[in-house]
Amino acid sequence: MFGISLKRNGSQRSNGHGGNGRAHLVDLQQVIKTYRSAAGSFTALKGIDLQVNAGQFMSIIGKSGSGKSTLINMVTGIDRPTAGQIVVGSTAVHTLTEEQIAVWRGRTVGVIFQFFQLLPTLTAVENVILPMDYCRRYSPGERAGRAMHLLEQVGMADYAHELPAALSGGQQQSVAIARALANDPPILAADEPTGNLDSRTAASVFRLFEDLASGGKTILMVTHDNDLAGRAQFTLVLADGEIVDERVNR
Repeated sequence: MFGISLKRNGSQRSNGHGGNGRAHLVDLQQVIKTYRSAAGSFTALKGIDLQVNAGQFMSIIGKSGSGKSTLINMVTGIDRPTAGQIVVGSTAVHTLTEEQIAVWRGRTVGVIFQFFQLLPTLTAVENVILPMDYCRRYSPGERAGRAMHLLEQVGMADYAHELPAALSGGQQQSVAIARALANDPPILAADEPTGNLDSRTAASVFRLFEDLASGGKTILMVTHDNDLAGRAQFTLVLADGEIVDERVNR
């Protein structure tokens, strides 16, 4: 048992704890997400049951349209379920208002996107400081020093005062990772974080994720790269909005 549980063909859910005896950090119960439009409705997630323990590194793979990004968006509160429950730590995320979700996300989840989404008019260090300003997690006097420390951790201290346009894709993604770590969230959620990077840079970014996981961060990573996915602690395979396989990698 490695901390995930899914209901399939009537199988029983876990008892609420992973194999390491700790309570689940992330717990999704019968999560359904249906999108409706004038053209009709589409169910992206079909009764997902998933538990992830603190400190685990999970990759999520599947074909386009399988529900990978939607699943990440449920955990981070970027999107809301049509039905079901999402509990992260002691917070029932599905019950929060939009304002509450924004504050909760800033303190609990560091989100890393495929297209970096750095603010173009802010320098690297200013991009990292911004989440601390928003959440007021650290005192104003601490923020710049912490931002520089994080940039140093991801090898970007020498580029702290550069604008994103002056940085390569890999460098921008490293800054985005530092920004995601700004408020020391327990969870990092990455949606195709290496999708726009060459293979060498992607491998470097992934090594950084491995280091962060070794340091105790819980990481949920959507990827199209099966080789990289296999280097996570375990892998979920989605198809047509359902978890169809679970793999222990190490």
